[in-house]
Amino acid sequence: MRSFKQEKVLTDLSHKLFPELYSNKRILEAGELRGHEMHFLNLKYCYMKLDANTPEIHYRGGKVLNDFDAVIPRIRPSMTYYGCALTRQFEALKVFALNNAAAITQSRDKLFSLQLLLNNGVEIPTTGFANSPLDTDDLIKMVGGSPLIVKLLEGTQGKGVVLAETKKAAESVINAFKSLNANILVQEFIKEANGKDLRLFVVDGKVVAAMQREALPGEFRANIHLGGTASVVKVTAEEKRIAIKAAKAMNLKVAGVDIIRSSKGPLLLEVNSSPGLEGIEGATQKDIAGEMIKAIEKNFKWK
Repeated sequence: MRSFKQEKVLTDLSHKLFPELYSNKRILEAGELRGHEMHFLNLKYCYMKLDANTPEIHYRGGKVLNDFDAVIPRIRPSMTYYGCALTRQFEALKVFALNNAAAITQSRDKLFSLQLLLNNGVEIPTTGFANSPLDTDDLIKMVGGSPLIVKLLEGTQGKGVVLAETKKAAESVINAFKSLNANILVQEFIKEANGKDLRLFVVDGKVVAAMQREALPGEFRANIHLGGTASVVKVTAEEKRIAIKAAKAMNLKVAGVDIIRSSKGPLLLEVNSSPGLEGIEGATQKDIAGEMIKAIEKNFKWK
């Protein structure tokens, strides 16, 4: 069986420690288990030569990285620009990227991705966006008043997300962010969700696993790294349809799609292009890393 070299584009600080992160370790294990030659690389140690005739990617020390068959980018939000530039360079070398650079780039722009999803018929919580503090009052009315959620566009993993429970609190938070020239979204608060949301994991156009995340008492963010708990959940056909449609609209082969259950039906919160595996594999006992490797094999028609 033909093997491929898999390069995990990571942004973490140490190449000695971060291959041991759960998601990285599982992808490496899954590839090796299926007979492939797997490699972990820290993108901070990668640099590239842009040239019409002999484009190259080098690793610290001068090793040339031009002979990989496929890459699985795992890019930290703070390194999106460089990570996507590196992924584009691999693509220029005809290396298959499980998630391509263009898809990752647009997934990291929260406002653009929400606009793209809406244009593709995916419903989201009512969301407002404005430039001037002078429009704050009408912006709050636009999303149904308080309580409401204020989200930093640059925030990730629940960071920079604030619940404003009163109109006065909403005005204070919005105007404080605006005074710092921060770009924010204002979004309706789905009270009936009771601090719960769904994470559906999509690989190659199929939902391969799903879990429910539940926030700690007194917390509205269900992110696992913020203390939220994960459990197996039975998702509806409509929720699966939304997740698949969202991943397709974002052109992502691998996506963690976050959905919230509201009185209006399921609504999409966010699409993550580098979703973690630990919480969902632990909750569902499913081999999601293996599904990611299979998606690469399918692209090459190796199996």
